[in-house]
Amino acid sequence: MKRSYDRFLTTLCNKTRLAIIDALMKKSKNVTQLTEKLNIHQTSVSHALRRLADCGFVSVKKNGKERFYSVNKKTIKPLIALMESHVNQYCSKGVCKS
Repeated sequence: MKRSYDRFLTTLCNKTRLAIIDALMKKSKNVTQLTEKLNIHQTSVSHALRRLADCGFVSVKKNGKERFYSVNKKTIKPLIALMESHVNQYCSKGVCKS
């Protein structure tokens, strides 16, 4: 049985999904906008968005035929800020290299 943090971190452990989260941090976007901004195939963006939405990392709002995606402001935005703070405080000595 997978633990909740395993599912959570597995969702984050994907460069496409991370790029999408980063692209959505300031403003909602649709699939076409994300595809153009990230230079990633539409199919890959759509699959990544499905996983992110299924796990509550992003929310979806319909506007006519378009769907706009935004980062979960209640949990994910504060978590990203906390991670940035942690990395800036503890990983600046070159120990936590990617």
